[in-house]
Amino acid sequence: MRTLLLALTLLTACGTQYRDTGAPITAQQDFDAARYLGTWYEIARYPVPFQKGCTATTATYGAVDADTVSVLNQCREDRPDGPLKEIAGTADITGPGQLKVQFASVPFIRAPYWVLWVDDAYETAVVGVPNGRAGWILARSPQISEARRSKANSVLRQNGYDPAQLFEVPHAAP
Repeated sequence: MRTLLLALTLLTACGTQYRDTGAPITAQQDFDAARYLGTWYEIARYPVPFQKGCTATTATYGAVDADTVSVLNQCREDRPDGPLKEIAGTADITGPGQLKVQFASVPFIRAPYWVLWVDDAYETAVVGVPNGRAGWILARSPQISEARRSKANSVLRQNGYDPAQLFEVPHAAP
């Protein structure tokens, strides 16, 4: 678990880059943090060391105050019914669609988390980081339609990401 936490702290410092940083990156300007709260399933992600072996991944956000949300990331190790791993922290809202995440077990490090797009119903979201070393497609359920996936991939491309490098996240069968 310490390795997972250390790798997370290095998110903005090193790792494979999945985004052309010469391309503009834009967070959703009309982002509504209150509507974003709740549980999101990770549909796809760019491979990052701190999530190696993670399947059935979820992120749950809760209200702390007007400028801060709680964060609980959970995943199953190696398979959708494997051992549970989790890490908790907070995210400060620093601008429209822009947050800085900090985990209690990793003091002094705040990693960027930009909501690049969320659909009108707040059912599907695309998240990225300016340095392009991480990115996620999230949804309120473990599967999404082809139309929503196509839109998510389009948002990634518009922000300089290559959707072909995404890792599909397995979830347990319903």
